Amino acid sequence: MAHILIVDDERDLVQVLDFNLRQAGFETSTAYDGEQALARVKAKIPDLVILDLMLPDISGNEVCKQLKSNARTKAVPVIMLTARGEEVDRVVGFELGADDFVTKPFSVRELVLRVKAVLRRGTPEEDERPRETVGPIKIDPQAHRAYVNGKEIDLTALEFKLLGTFMSRLGRVQTRETLLQDVWEMSAEVQTRTVDTHVKRLREKLDDGRDLIETVRGVGYRMIDPAEK
Repeated sequence: MAHILIVDDERDLVQVLDFNLRQAGFETSTAYDGEQALARVKAKIPDLVILDLMLPDISGNEVCKQLKSNARTKAVPVIMLTARGEEVDRVVGFELGADDFVTKPFSVRELVLRVKAVLRRGTPEEDERPRETVGPIKIDPQAHRAYVNGKEIDLTALEFKLLGTFMSRLGRVQTRETLLQDVWEMSAEVQTRTVDTHVKRLREKLDDGRDLIETVRGVGYRMIDPAEK
């Protein structure tokens, strides 16, 4: 039974999420501010955190930053909640390592589905294992680590899965809709801008390997093998 930590200062919303997540079969705990959330995590590391951006003491971004900078909690997925829908908020959240971003008001049912989708993310299927080395990029699926020119790079769980998906489908064009379905495990009705934001961040982290992920204008993306150019 996965353990979900719900962090929000809106107590009515916390109660609704707590009830629905328990009904969906999850174990839950709650916190109403950032300090309380960090204390909860210290006492018991959750399997996923639902984290409001606007908290009364420290911001959700700061909580996310502390979680992702700690070796014990960096792999814990974070779904950010906010009443603000500007793109800059999503970008900042993704830069800090958030795995998904939900703008209030939202459907509780959709959020529960997003929680399940994020928790299902893992290594690629047996019949579609990624190449472990492409150009300067190397990944270790078992250790969940990635390297460029022998130097380890810090990827979020979602970025690692996105990179693994590209490496498992080398040379094949991946539409934004396909990536949403296979990496995010979400309907293509979700904005495809989410894919573009994550690919941009992944490219920046790949350094010398950034150009191996090509944009196929009007379609999506493709990873190329420099050995075949």
